[in-house]
Parts: sequence; structure tokens; C-alpha cells
Amino acid sequence: MAVQLRKSFTFAIKSSLLITPVLTLLFGGILYYSNQFSWLPTILFALLCFVVCFSIIQIRVERFIYRRIKKIYDDVSLLESTTFSSKPVTTSMKTLTQEIEKFAQDKKIEIDTLKIREEYRKDFLGNVSHELKTPLFTVQGYILTLLDGAMNDKKIREKYLTRANKGVERLIYIVKDLDLITKLEVGDLKLEREDFDIIELIQNVFDLLEMKAAQKEITLTFDMEYTQPIFVNADKEKIQQVVSNLLVNSIKYGHPNGTTEVSVENLIKNKVIIRVTDNGEGIPKQHIPRLFERFYRVDQSGSRAEGGSGLGLSIVKHIIEAHDEKIYVESEVEVGSEFSFTLEKTLKSSE
Repeated sequence: MAVQLRKSFTFAIKSSLLITPVLTLLFGGILYYSNQFSWLPTILFALLCFVVCFSIIQIRVERFIYRRIKKIYDDVSLLESTTFSSKPVTTSMKTLTQEIEKFAQDKKIEIDTLKIREEYRKDFLGNVSHELKTPLFTVQGYILTLLDGAMNDKKIREKYLTRANKGVERLIYIVKDLDLITKLEVGDLKLEREDFDIIELIQNVFDLLEMKAAQKEITLTFDMEYTQPIFVNADKEKIQQVVSNLLVNSIKYGHPNGTTEVSVENLIKNKVIIRVTDNGEGIPKQHIPRLFERFYRVDQSGSRAEGGSGLGLSIVKHIIEAHDEKIYVESEVEVGSEFSFTLEKTLKSSE
């Protein structure tokens, strides 16, 4: 098995092997010209010269390298977040190179992450500003019009106050959604789990959205007739919000005379998967990875006219993940979209 010497040792040995013959020749020459030449003292001198040269060079090189590497460690230690500075100082160039490469790679990942977060922060602030200023300016406009004298007309006063109230309701809706998603993200929202019939819950949401769907001439339906209840264990109120948000989206972006179909299927022994499928506009593939981001809009021009807080899908994702479940999306432009999520099935469902 080959022995791998430290590079400083290799350097010291090679340097000593270069210096020793030169000094030995000089020493032998001096003995030769003084008629005192002998092989034994010459060989002993060569050995002694090699040991002394090796020791001096090795010590000097180690100290030289150590001082400079120590400075690198000290400079890096200024970055408080790094673990590099907590490691013992090494004079092995191979080990140092590996540590620096790992350190540089970690820092690159941190920098890339910070850049992504900065872009996300800018997008988020821009979107929040846009979502809030629209109803705020609307409310302000109606109030200023009333203050300018329109309040004296009873019909205009009632009309503008009603519209201003709708603007305030939209603001409250956005703020409530922001508060909910913040709690979900920090894990501050406690789920109240219970056993309930998911078929009944979906039917209740159908009933609540019946008029909204009728306005767009969209039919809300199950994929089949479910004669038996399917019980799941989850936060009933939050899952109703998930189903409602998905159905509202399918209505909002569905084509007239379209259909939104919901199915509940057994996935594995203790899981069911709920699918919400429509034949609406569909979503371009490049938008799908960012679909669940807060305020992210596929259509920046038309979608805002549809209303909503822009937080629906983000809330859906966080609620499902808070249940330790998964949500999926598949979509094709002008064909339709399918959102699906899993839930834990209870024993009642399997009896």
C-alpha cells in the first residue's frame, strides 16, 4: 500500500535532496584539496546535511503555510454564519482545497437562495400593493365624490355607499386571507381534526356555488353517483375552504356551458384522492411550477377583473400540507385542468 506524504514533506525532501549533493560536493572538495578526503566523514556529512536541511525546510514551510492559511481562516471567520471557521486549521493543501470548495459551494447556494427570496419579496410587495390599492382607490373615489356634494342625492348616496362597502369587503377579504396564509406558513394555525363525510361536504359546496356556476353556465357534478358516504379525518372547515377555492377557480376560468367534475377515489388503504377536473382555459406549462405562489397570476390582464384575493391556491396548498398531505395539478391549454389532493380515510369508510 503506497504511503501518501504531505505535500510539505515532499517539498522538503526534494529540496533537501537538491541541497545535500551540492553541500556534500563542496565539503568533499574541501577535504580533497586539504588531502584529508575520506568517504566515511563525507557520507556522514551528507546524511547530517540532509536531516538538517529537511528539518529546517519542513519547519519553515509549515510555519509559512500555517500563517497564511490561518489568515484565510481568520478572514472567513468574519462570516458568522459559516462553520468553516470552527474547524481546526490544517496545513494540508488537499484538505484545505476541499474545505474551501465546499465553503464556496455552500455560499453560492446561500447567495442563490437570497436572490430568489429577494425576487420573491419584490414580487410579493408589488402584488400586495396592487391588490390593496385597487379597492382603496375605489373606496376613496366614492367617498370623495359624496363629500363633493353627491351625498345630497339619495339615490347616488346609497349607490356609492354600497359600492364603497363592496370595496371595504374586498379589503377585509384580502387581509383575512393574508392573515390565514401567514398562520399556515409559520405553523401557528391549529387544525381541528374530525371524521366527516367528504361526499356530503362537496355537495354542500356545490349548493353554495350553484348560483355562481349558473351565471357562467357551468355545471358542477360528481363523476358518478356516490350512494355510500366516504369518511375522512381532517379539519372540516379548512377542507371545505380547499374544495370551495378549487371550484371557484374552475368556475372563474371555465368556458360557458362547461363542466366541473369532482371524483373521490381510493388511493391506498388509508388514503383517498379528491380530483377537481374542468374543461376550461387550461394553464400553460411554464406557469404550473409557480401556480401556488401568493398573488401569482397566470393572466395578468384578465384575471384581476375576475376578483378574488389572488391567494386562493396558495391557501389551498398550505392547508393540504398542514394536514401532511399532497396536492397535484395537471393542465393543458384549451383542454382543461385537474387539481387533486389526498386525505386520510377513516375506518368508517372501509367498513
